[in-house]
Amino acid sequence: MPRADAHPLAVEVERRQPRPTSTTVPQPVKPAKPRKRRRLVSVALWTVIVTCATAYLTSLVVPLWYQLHDQRLLIVTSGSMAPYFDAGDAVVMQSVADPSQLKPGLVVSFWPPNSEQLVTHRIVALVNLVGSQSAGGDGVGTRSPHIITKGDANEENDPDATPITRVRGIVLSTHPGWGWVMQWASSPVGRAVMLVPPLVALATLELLAVADGRRRVKPTPRSTAEERHVDAVLRG
Repeated sequence: MPRADAHPLAVEVERRQPRPTSTTVPQPVKPAKPRKRRRLVSVALWTVIVTCATAYLTSLVVPLWYQLHDQRLLIVTSGSMAPYFDAGDAVVMQSVADPSQLKPGLVVSFWPPNSEQLVTHRIVALVNLVGSQSAGGDGVGTRSPHIITKGDANEENDPDATPITRVRGIVLSTHPGWGWVMQWASSPVGRAVMLVPPLVALATLELLAVADGRRRVKPTPRSTAEERHVDAVLRG
């Protein structure tokens, strides 16, 4: 039996179980499929970014690497040297440091007389000819070394002998198929394909990150009216 001086409200308060001061609104459980789909989208976007960036950097670094070694990559545009190399291949050209390096059997790149189109053919002979202005020599009445050249796929020699001063380099090696890739990579279409998709992918990833950040914002805790009443009673 309670004491006479005990307050009825105090007894009621003592029997109450302690309740938490605040609660949060329960978050809805998200299904697993959207999360998995979100990860797949991120992986696909990053794959596009890495692939295109690697291709673009490769198109810049490979020619630069050869230039640092005093070499050049040339794109083959005809089949006159087949089967040694064919159209669409690329050849590595080394500059000629000494004209004495030139000898029959070497494949060289040169400017033919009265032409501004670089040709890559094989040397079949070295001769001393009387130069002329029309043939690109040193002058009438003087003799200078010339090369006689021929394409491996051609039946006859090239029509004009070429002064060795117009030889640009010796072919060291060939890379089948590189020419088409280099030509495409340096074209406006190739540049667009390598640069536009990764930019779009980066923008998409940024938008997805912003959307995820908004979904992760938690609501502020809210207390119910009953809990506020009980807290007021307990405080006095």
